[in-house]
Amino acid sequence: MSLSAARLSIKSIMIWLVIVVSGSAMLLSTLVTNYLQHAEVKEQLLQNVRSLADMVASNVRPIMAITPTDIDEEMNRSDQLANMLHGLDSFPDVLNAHIYSAPINGQTPQMLALYTRSTSTAAESKINDLARYFTARLDEDNQVIEIIRPINIEEQTLGYVYVRMSSESFFSYVSGTRMVQVATIVLIIIAAFLVALKYGQMLANPIQDTNLMLQKVARSRDYSLRFSASNVREYDHMLDSINILLSRVEEYISKQQQAERELQTLNSRLEEEVNQRTVALKSANNELIQTLEKLHQFQRQIVENEKMASLGDMVAGVAHEVNTPIGLGITASTMMLDRLAVIDQQFKDKTLKASAMERFINESRENLNIIYRNLDRAAQLISSFKQVAVDQTSEEAREVNVKQLIEETLMSMRPRLKKVTHTINIDCPETLNVMCKAGPLNQILINLIMNSLIHAFETVENGKIDVIARLTDDQKLKIIYKDNGSGIPTSIKKRIFDPFVTTKRGQGGSGLGMHLVFNLVTQALNGNIKLESEEGNGVEFTLTFPVTVKKP
Repeated sequence: MSLSAARLSIKSIMIWLVIVVSGSAMLLSTLVTNYLQHAEVKEQLLQNVRSLADMVASNVRPIMAITPTDIDEEMNRSDQLANMLHGLDSFPDVLNAHIYSAPINGQTPQMLALYTRSTSTAAESKINDLARYFTARLDEDNQVIEIIRPINIEEQTLGYVYVRMSSESFFSYVSGTRMVQVATIVLIIIAAFLVALKYGQMLANPIQDTNLMLQKVARSRDYSLRFSASNVREYDHMLDSINILLSRVEEYISKQQQAERELQTLNSRLEEEVNQRTVALKSANNELIQTLEKLHQFQRQIVENEKMASLGDMVAGVAHEVNTPIGLGITASTMMLDRLAVIDQQFKDKTLKASAMERFINESRENLNIIYRNLDRAAQLISSFKQVAVDQTSEEAREVNVKQLIEETLMSMRPRLKKVTHTINIDCPETLNVMCKAGPLNQILINLIMNSLIHAFETVENGKIDVIARLTDDQKLKIIYKDNGSGIPTSIKKRIFDPFVTTKRGQGGSGLGMHLVFNLVTQALNGNIKLESEEGNGVEFTLTFPVTVKKP
């Protein structure tokens, strides 16, 4: 298997590394040197401008110290100042110079004299902007330096000198310096490239030779080849390691070939043994399949027996429950026949009185009401039992009202429930109609209730059972069954749905009740069941299975 071609080599990495490091170092050094040199030259230039301005101020100070008394003296002073400024011709970088009077009594300063080099243009008056140029200003756009210095005698300011000097020499120096440094950087990078190229080749050649040798080994599978020594110590270490690896691979292949020969011999013997044992295994598998089939039959039979036993208990209870209202109806009808015989005799003897007839009518109405109520109660019990019995013996889906189905299940268990003081609460919408298999759901509820009565409420006198039914958003029926009994012991909690798991072993418990519930939920109803329980804090079962919703 070959890897994708790499885009970098040791030679290129070495070249780029040297170029980047040397170029970066040179560039950083150049930038720092430029900054320091330019700052020093700039400061020197500004100092020269300040010195020149101070020199001019010192030269004109005697002239400015004499205050003219008339216009002739003032004209004479102006000429003297102008002649003084023309002496700046000996400074080739001076472009302009002005002399301004100091403001007296709030008056605006006046320009007393000016100087403009013949090769330069006149500078604007700075009368309204004197304070701005008290510090020398370098104008990079026009390449000039401007400064204004005061003309002082002791603590009195007589006027101001404005000097405007060219800074072309400074910028020419900066430009020339940059050109020299750029050329130096280029030369250094070229030299670094050549050095990196040479040493990169020295580093890459041994690796290329190693690569070619490894390719030869891979093609020929001749692991007896060995690498020769290199001039680089690290490469020598690597080649020694590769030689060791090749020797171990050669040794491993030799052992593997020997093992393959031994394995072929062993395989020939094993084939004979496998053929012999295959016949025996087939026979054992047939016996195992037959045993598993019998086991499944026995398990299904036990589950059916459990269902029929539950149905038998329900039949006995309903028969006892129905006997009571029928007995009351017979008693009431017997009393009514006796009273009818008496009335009949009085009627034949013509001794029947209106009061006796009225009393007979009232008693008959009362007895008929008793007969009707008890017969209606018996009819309801029989109807509920009939529906539950049909559901338990059938797994066909039918349209059911969920709340009515739960109530019918409780009605069929009434003989057992009225012997205890526990309460069962049903929380279900009246109009929740679905299409589902009523039989498995009925059996599930019976087993859960019986499990609570037998196990959870064994030491509880006034237990509480809640049955909550809701329709989920994904068209599934969710039934939550919970009680406040003793809960499920931790030792059997994880095995509660396994067959033959019970805490009543030897006391009549088969251990199939919860196993039957699990099978009915997961197989008959295609749903799932979840258990939450802590010992001493009751139990909660959550059943969820798909249904077809019927609109009310």
